[in-house]
Amino acid sequence: MKIAITSEGPTIESTMDKRFGRARYFVLVDSETNSFSVEANTQNMNMAQGAGIQAGRNVADLGAQVLITGNVGPKAFKVLQAAGIQIFLAEEDMTVAQALQSFKAGKLHMIEQANVEGHWIQ
Repeated sequence: MKIAITSEGPTIESTMDKRFGRARYFVLVDSETNSFSVEANTQNMNMAQGAGIQAGRNVADLGAQVLITGNVGPKAFKVLQAAGIQIFLAEEDMTVAQALQSFKAGKLHMIEQANVEGHWIQ
């Protein structure tokens, strides 16, 4: 299974990024081999709007089946849900490796709806 984890840095020991659409990186982990790759999310970090939608498409294009992050807005949630990606929240400060370990131990909860309002909702 491929697991995407939002990250502030380009390694598995980096701090997990609580943001989804404007996360600095996505660390993509293959849970069967424990190998990982890193994808920069540079193009979405400074978008005026639509960062969550584009990030959702990017994560889907990477083949992720699971996303671990801190927050997901409603538009990003719809894109991820349409792609069949399960979303798990890691609410504590932790590294990417710790988030992965918590997921494997069943300590993260899967969400059924966005957990934050969209950036442009007034």
